[in-house]
Amino acid sequence: MINKLIKTEKDYNLVLSRIEALMDADANTPEAEELELLATLVELYEDEHFAMDTPEPIDAIKFRMEQLGLNQQDLVPFIGNKSKVSEILNEKRPLTLSMMRSLHQNLGIPAEVFLQKTGKTFPKAIPNIEWHLFPFKEMSKRGWISQLKNYKDSAEETMRIFIKDCCPNGETIEACFRENSGNRINAKADSYALNSWCMRIMALAQKNILKRKFDPEKFTSDSLKEIAKLSFFEEGPLLAREFLEKHGIHMIIERHLPKTYLDGVALLLEDSTPVVGLTLRYDRIDNFWFCLLHELAHIVLHLGKSNKNVFVDDMDIKNTGGGKQNDIENEADFLAMESLIPNDVWTVSNAKINPTKKNVLELAENLKIHPACIAGRVRFEQHNFKLLSRVVGSGKIRKLFEI
Repeated sequence: MINKLIKTEKDYNLVLSRIEALMDADANTPEAEELELLATLVELYEDEHFAMDTPEPIDAIKFRMEQLGLNQQDLVPFIGNKSKVSEILNEKRPLTLSMMRSLHQNLGIPAEVFLQKTGKTFPKAIPNIEWHLFPFKEMSKRGWISQLKNYKDSAEETMRIFIKDCCPNGETIEACFRENSGNRINAKADSYALNSWCMRIMALAQKNILKRKFDPEKFTSDSLKEIAKLSFFEEGPLLAREFLEKHGIHMIIERHLPKTYLDGVALLLEDSTPVVGLTLRYDRIDNFWFCLLHELAHIVLHLGKSNKNVFVDDMDIKNTGGGKQNDIENEADFLAMESLIPNDVWTVSNAKINPTKKNVLELAENLKIHPACIAGRVRFEQHNFKLLSRVVGSGKIRKLFEI
């Protein structure tokens, strides 16, 4: 009598022969018990070695239609319209995740059939996200995503791959949409473009391996003053990036997307590493240093506190006086300005009282910062952006970062 697991094909054939000999065994006899045992052993062996292939999704849909007596019109609520149903069933159009979910929920076709992998389930649906609204053409043009003929048919799939690059542990875009509803954001901004840009910054940061881990105890408001002094040098922006990386902070430069009205962002990666992203929307020295220090002020004062992991800033809102007053943004503004030009120095300076080029240059020399930073503050406080236009360093930043 065989009473052990079948491990070889030879044993399998022997058991089959023995089962054939026992097929006529009477019930409640030792032979019947042996037959039951051998049948179980064969089933275990066959499940492991002769598992049936998962049916193709379209074959499964057609089989279920036949079982339930459905026609193509009956699939319209799950797929979209009669034309799409026809194209899907004739394999001229790929199934989207939303179609698969609907067919799974309404026709009972297992998720693993659609995903062609045993035990596989659909990714969690994200409410209030309309996947086709992401700026696929511009993202493809910039090489952020692969080129496809029809993004509408694969919008969710394409974006989930993109999200995976910025959030390897499976975090989704839902939190970003929620957090980007405030901050210093232009009312005309396209939230889908804005979030695409933020995710791009995160993806680039993931690829930029830092040698040191961020320590908030060692990065303080005094650190911002050190960084401000780097503005004195022609290659100061590059030195600032090196300084930040040595403190475990990413500084990523990426051109803004259309309809984002964006200057900078401060955010945390999944592992709590801080990231500063800058667009260099205005290619000026004064703009670069204020934006950088403003985002770094968020890292020192706000990032990660009260579960706030993203700060997005359109500095034009500050410059025009538009938007609602925001204590958090005002705090970041103050620390950024104080890091560049201490208020007690500024209030009595000739550059403030009589903002000539000579006075601006003298204060810059005394503070050992770039004169563009002083010129920028004069222009902002006087709401006159024609003043000192030759001092703000137009066209000097992008070329440093080769964008």
